[in-house]
Amino acid sequence: QVQLVESGGGLVQAGDSLRLSCAPSGRTFSSYTMGWFRQAPGKGREFVATITRSTSTTYYAGSVKGRFTISRDKAKNTVYLQMNSLKPEDTALYYCAAHNGGSYYAISSYTYWGQGTQVTVSS
Repeated sequence: QVQLVESGGGLVQAGDSLRLSCAPSGRTFSSYTMGWFRQAPGKGREFVATITRSTSTTYYAGSVKGRFTISRDKAKNTVYLQMNSLKPEDTALYYCAAHNGGSYYAISSYTYWGQGTQVTVSS
């Protein structure tokens, strides 16, 4: 069974940094465009960032651009999300997912989701 496993979440203060990791089990995801999404309490899941499979071109939501950086290490089969200057509004459950065609910004374009890792930012 294919699984994506996120890690690196935690409780931090505003202004701090965290680095999330996403590693698959069961197969390699080096041939996939990979994305990060998040879901805050009481809200829908929203796009955060994507990194393409071939050129590693990156795309970001406006709310995180300039603060978050998505990257991938193909040798380690791992995708990262470096989050700097964290704000309380970044508090959410963060998911990674593998893109399966369509818009990079749409949840429906992604298959193979992880269970998420919680990020909580206190003010």
